Amino acid sequence: MRDEFGGYYFKAQSDTQTVAVIVAYHRSKGSESASVQIISDDGVWSAVYPEGGYHKTKKGFRIRLDKNIFTEKGMHLDIHHDGLKVTGKLRFGALTPIKYDIMGPFAAVPFMECRHTVVSMTHRVDGCICINGERYTFKNALGYIEGDRGYSFPSVYAWTQCLFDGGSLMLSVADIPIGPVHFTGIIGVVYLDGKEHRIATYLGAKPVSIKGGRLVVKQGKYELTAQLIEKHPHPLAAPVAGEMSRTIHESASCKASYKLTKGGKTLLDITSDRATFEYEYPL
Repeated sequence: MRDEFGGYYFKAQSDTQTVAVIVAYHRSKGSESASVQIISDDGVWSAVYPEGGYHKTKKGFRIRLDKNIFTEKGMHLDIHHDGLKVTGKLRFGALTPIKYDIMGPFAAVPFMECRHTVVSMTHRVDGCICINGERYTFKNALGYIEGDRGYSFPSVYAWTQCLFDGGSLMLSVADIPIGPVHFTGIIGVVYLDGKEHRIATYLGAKPVSIKGGRLVVKQGKYELTAQLIEKHPHPLAAPVAGEMSRTIHESASCKASYKLTKGGKTLLDITSDRATFEYEYPL
């Protein structure tokens, strides 16, 4: 059994609250476990399950981990684990998938450290989650779903996601090793008024600047800037050789600005206090 991990990230966002739920399996040194991590504006919680607990259908999209169910139509949470009590249901509206695999031709490259999947750029979310007595209520709210699989997160990377009126965006910039070669890999989508603007290494995207929480990338006539303004980080477990032994920090809901231009024309220019950001580069 090889060292590996795989899982999905579900984000729900209202005008006042954000909750992200990460369900994953991890295999390392012949042993297997699974986990649910929950991050909100207020904190982070986790529950670890023993080997064999994680089940995902080969066809369709359905994940079961103990009493927790995740599908393209919603999620059901029922966690009673080491003092943690989480219950609730969220219902999803129609998902918004992207046109083709976010990895592009890199999806066919073997032995990649981490592969990314975008399941839905934006969809409606309704329902309620109760975490240790604290209620998180979503009514006609917004959602986002993505996935990762491989054996380790990149050694240095930045990832951000933002839902906003009329669209959604995600951007990941990371050091990518393939054998002895390293390069800065970029994948991103700005979904705006029903149109997909994709930024990716395989389309010619290059990093202009990665410094101080600011990401600037260019691709042909496109330039995309993401700026982390005010972070509220919480610790999350991340994989190294399949084992969840690394601690990263995510701001599930923070202040950030984004600007997308094409040929000098501004397509998007927003500042949000509901953005999500992981910045694992040296500041």
